[in-house]
Amino acid sequence: MSILPDQIALAAFIAWTAGALLCGAALVWIWHCGDAARPDRKPLAAASVFACAGCAFGAALGPDHAAGALALMARNLALFAAIYVMFSADGRAASVKPIRPVIIALVLVQLCQPLVLGLQMRGAGVPAFAQAAFEMRMLIDVLVGIGALMLLHNLYAGAAGGSRYLLRWSVIALAGIFAYDLNLGTISYLGGEYPALLRELRGVFAGVMCALFALGMSPAGPRVQFSPSRTVTFRTLSLLLIGGYLALMVLVAKSLPLVGGDFARTSQVVFLALAAVAIIAALPSSRLRGWLRVTATKHLFQHRYDYREEWLRFTRTVGRSGAGSASLEERAVKALADITESPAGLLLMPNEEAQLELTARWNWATLAVPAVAGEHGLAGLVEQHNLIVALDEARGGTELHGEIAHLPEWLMEAEDIWALVPLIHFERLVGVIVLARPRTPRRLDWEDFDLLRVVGQQLASYLSEQAGQQALMDASRFDDFNRRMAFVMHDIKNLASQLALLAANAEKHADNPAFRADMLVTLRNSADKLSALLARLGRYGANPVNDLRRIDLAQLAKQVAERFRQTHPVALTRADSVAVMGNPEALEQTLVHLVQNAIDASEPGMPVYLDVTAESLHGTIEVIDTGCGMSPEFVRTGLFKPFVSSKPNGFGIGAFEARELVKAMGGRVAVESRQGLGTRFSVVLPLADAVRLLGGRDEPGTSTSREVA
Repeated sequence: MSILPDQIALAAFIAWTAGALLCGAALVWIWHCGDAARPDRKPLAAASVFACAGCAFGAALGPDHAAGALALMARNLALFAAIYVMFSADGRAASVKPIRPVIIALVLVQLCQPLVLGLQMRGAGVPAFAQAAFEMRMLIDVLVGIGALMLLHNLYAGAAGGSRYLLRWSVIALAGIFAYDLNLGTISYLGGEYPALLRELRGVFAGVMCALFALGMSPAGPRVQFSPSRTVTFRTLSLLLIGGYLALMVLVAKSLPLVGGDFARTSQVVFLALAAVAIIAALPSSRLRGWLRVTATKHLFQHRYDYREEWLRFTRTVGRSGAGSASLEERAVKALADITESPAGLLLMPNEEAQLELTARWNWATLAVPAVAGEHGLAGLVEQHNLIVALDEARGGTELHGEIAHLPEWLMEAEDIWALVPLIHFERLVGVIVLARPRTPRRLDWEDFDLLRVVGQQLASYLSEQAGQQALMDASRFDDFNRRMAFVMHDIKNLASQLALLAANAEKHADNPAFRADMLVTLRNSADKLSALLARLGRYGANPVNDLRRIDLAQLAKQVAERFRQTHPVALTRADSVAVMGNPEALEQTLVHLVQNAIDASEPGMPVYLDVTAESLHGTIEVIDTGCGMSPEFVRTGLFKPFVSSKPNGFGIGAFEARELVKAMGGRVAVESRQGLGTRFSVVLPLADAVRLLGGRDEPGTSTSREVA
């Protein structure tokens, strides 16, 4: 459907009228509400008057009338005066001198406009003469626009920081007016006539620019800043790139037919096909999106990070909980990795010997992490200095506190590892997060360090709070367990007393000797079993390792293997003569529990191995199986935690009790396990001769450790 001339005229009238109203409103605001101390107040008010008049003439008499053109010329002269006073008011007296000739030249060029307009009107009957005059007018507009934009660039680029803050909106409005006139004049000169759309919108645009004058003139104006969000900025840049791509396609496709012949059409088809393939391949690229994000952040924003968005995303990630969500440790890794756009990460936490161990992974299942991921020296260094380690710099030999000597080989050799971020809570190291290299390579800078330290402290507080809550829950469950055991012991004790009394009465009153004998044997056996159970339950409330004696580990291992001979093969692979100091009953109870766990984890018929060795001042007995194994996360967070069991009906206290028994004897329990390969438990106790020579049972290095392969 074509647009009627009357509709075009109505739209033009509305546009010019809107421009006149905006200019009039800006004039009233500048004069009554503007800053009276501003030296450019009067020139800008005069420019608003002439702009209002020009728009009114355009609406009433048409855009081609001489009155409107003269009014806009007068507006430009007022704008030149405003630019001049802006230069002089900035305190740059020396810079005004070279500006004066340029201002004078622009004024003279602008004053040529009425002369050329008069010649155009007189020669309206001669098309060639009128066209030449029109082109001359457009050249004048182009020269004025170029000169004014150069002045505005020098004005703003050379202004002091405080002056820029005041000049911002006025310079934007001036640049918009002259840039619009420059483009309108250039297109009109090249086309030989005014472009209808640009000419009709000139009034509205002039009104909007006058509104910016008023905004900058208000005392509250400079505080109003255009600050687009990063999302809007990235999408705008994407649209600009797509627009530029399409414009390039159109330009090349339109230029190829100039070659002529069949080659031109073939070239067009080939070019369009290649361009389509290129854009299809580039748009899904995460590397391209990452480059665009980094480039926009670097050149368009004062800070790398949008701290509001980062904090909201961090809070959502850490606070996401529920049955199907990841553990807090994994969420902590993800929250920190999202900040630097790292695709993966690890969480290392110190054990009781201050060695760093793997606790959680996020998107990094392929990275091999040793049992001891970092020695206590590295943990102490990052804790003391709250040090963020940039691995690229460390690989290049740059260090701040001698950290290169403490970095393990697996960290230095894995090229994907980018940074180590400590989690510090009350000057205590809670953990270390290992970040993978971002998809868009870059170096860590001061802003990264500041933000990562703050986020690390926040994550450390969350992890510490969870550990404290878990400790309180364990203590509460221990109290409940002790209360339950007290009731069980009380009931069993009463039952044992009743059975003993029944046996005594039966001895006195039974008439049948044979029945009496059978009943007596049965009752005595029951009483003995209940008494034994009572004694066994009583060990939960007493210290079962007060009586430490010399124990032959090889002999004890043979006894344990013989005990399970009828139910499952248990092989003694090595039995060195090793004498350790410990409690025989408690140590046997520990080994029986470990062997039973190994049997439960193994396939029927697959043997469990016992290995007895001596090294330095300690003797070791190892329980080895080739069963299903355990994950590093379970070994770290669940194996030695009371009331946490991998068995469907397990109570979850056996491994905890075994470790505590060995620890009370001055030893330690270590475990190495791989899923699908098996598990090795090592019970390490001090040698009896070493304890005798040292005059006690406390040995250095006997604290509990866990080594997870």
